[in-house]
Amino acid sequence: MKINFTARQTEISPDMKKYCEKRLLSIEKVLDYSVEADLILSVEKYRHKAEINVKTKGMTLNSVEETQDMTSSLSLAFDHIEKRVKKEREKLREKKRRKMRQRKEEPASSEREEQKKVIRSRNFSLKPMTLDEALLQFEVSKMEVLVFRKFDSEKWAVLFRRKDGHFGLVEPE
Repeated sequence: MKINFTARQTEISPDMKKYCEKRLLSIEKVLDYSVEADLILSVEKYRHKAEINVKTKGMTLNSVEETQDMTSSLSLAFDHIEKRVKKEREKLREKKRRKMRQRKEEPASSEREEQKKVIRSRNFSLKPMTLDEALLQFEVSKMEVLVFRKFDSEKWAVLFRRKDGHFGLVEPE
């Protein structure tokens, strides 16, 4: 723990230093990390101002309190810092819990992804047509696959676009 005291228009008593060290030690215990704190104590007329800046792994907490007594200003500032530390600590715990829940749910979601979906398509023609008519309709519609009935035999045929740019024709027997 590293503490920097700064006093403006006032003196810091040894009792005040002990009090600050004791409160910072309790904050450090809650955080489980080393704490670096800057305490700025100032007096302007009847206003006693305590400013606390706490730096630790992953966060910086600031608190400024102003009252008519320096010990009450320090007390309020430390209370505010402790509330923020507890809140941040709880956020961190909740974040870890969410990650654990997501890890447990991942296998179930990956099983759903493995199931293949059937997507229906309307790339067919009910009326019988010749191969030339099918090619013409195929080029106009920019489809990848066209299923049509052949004019002369009334059997189904599949016309598809090949990767090389040509057309393929599948005729079942």
